[in-house]
Amino acid sequence: MKYVITGAAGNISKPLAEKLLKAGHEVTVISRHEKNIQSLISLGAHAAIGSVEDTDFLTKTFTGADAVYTMVPPHFGATDWKGYIGQIGKNFAAALKNSTVKYVVNLSSVGAHLPEGAGPVSGLYRAEQALNELTNLSIKHLRPVYFYTNLLASIPMVKHMKIIGSNFGGPEFTMVLTHPDDIAEVAFEELSRLDFTGHSYRYIASDERPTSEIASVLGNAIGQPELPWITFTEEDSLNGMMQAGLPEEIARNYTEMGHSIQSGLFMEDYLKNRPAQFGKTKLDNFALQFAAVYQAG
Repeated sequence: MKYVITGAAGNISKPLAEKLLKAGHEVTVISRHEKNIQSLISLGAHAAIGSVEDTDFLTKTFTGADAVYTMVPPHFGATDWKGYIGQIGKNFAAALKNSTVKYVVNLSSVGAHLPEGAGPVSGLYRAEQALNELTNLSIKHLRPVYFYTNLLASIPMVKHMKIIGSNFGGPEFTMVLTHPDDIAEVAFEELSRLDFTGHSYRYIASDERPTSEIASVLGNAIGQPELPWITFTEEDSLNGMMQAGLPEEIARNYTEMGHSIQSGLFMEDYLKNRPAQFGKTKLDNFALQFAAVYQAG
């Protein structure tokens, strides 16, 4: 089978490409720079050097593939982040419409049922809608929950302030978490089988823990067993992200997403469609990764 993978050497795209190559498939990986995918090229991947902002390039690259894995790469310089995400979705849709591809596995997110109010995930709603206009394609939208790896950005806070938190959480607040490796495994499964029809979505989760327990497990892993989870005000969360160097547009979107998580709206569709099987990476597994990054920093 011939596959095209967007996302270059990202935390999901790279292990996904590796799995497909190991299974004996022909894999083309899209990247802006060839140096970023040298390890995949050495495994036999074909390089397609270009941008997901270039519809003609995407059309040429997609043509001839049996299936494509689409994801919108991060762009922290965007002045309208939701609009940018939605536009890349439109680019994918236009390229797919003019290619021979029949199957698409698209990386979306939990919360993508919300057209507004979910920060960057409302941009993924727009991307999903753009793809869903393609009636001649079978599309599986993957909607993973909150990434464990997002917690790595809290390490400076943990080191310098001895706390962890966000503008969501609380004593009785349960977070649902997953790992990029578990997402790559699901994407590999869907691309290998290609037995989905029409337009559908699949939620991906690995563990469910109260935020207080998340703080405790991570704290124990780094020798801070009393590490508390603090629920910040939205103003403090926004200012903290901007002080850490995030552009205001990005920080405001993340703050909006946190508000949606805290309100419960973000997870409402997930709770109606909770996956029967969870991924293998549990919080205690991730705590080892968290501790390794903490100690290396």
